[in-house]
Amino acid sequence: MLNTSNKNTRKMIVIHGGHFSSLDGFYEEVSNVLMKDTDWKVGTLDGFDDILYGGFGVIENKEEIKICWKESRKSIGDLGLQATQEFYKNKIKQGKPFNIELIQQKLNDLTEGKGQTLFEILVEIIESHKNITLTLD
Repeated sequence: MLNTSNKNTRKMIVIHGGHFSSLDGFYEEVSNVLMKDTDWKVGTLDGFDDILYGGFGVIENKEEIKICWKESRKSIGDLGLQATQEFYKNKIKQGKPFNIELIQQKLNDLTEGKGQTLFEILVEIIESHKNITLTLD
């Protein structure tokens, strides 16, 4: 659903939390929404951040974008504590090239209630782009 009727209107992009229940599912959803008509797929947090800069996919460089994350409450649960712990444990299992000490600290912080969940990390990535407005629905 793209709205490009005039220069004062932000392009609307909708992420449907009902379409996924895991980080891989999120990557698939944003690949379908943001990278349609390309053969490049999102597969990492850094890759997700990269496509938000624009220049490929549906986002043009620095254009004003509005992202509406529908069913975000479902995503808060799906990409919450348990999913984030699994995410970090899998990285620790993989070892190189990951910084195991840093990942272990993030896992420890999460367990102590101080760390960010995957949902919070994704929201932070989106909000770090000043040309993008995020609405949680």
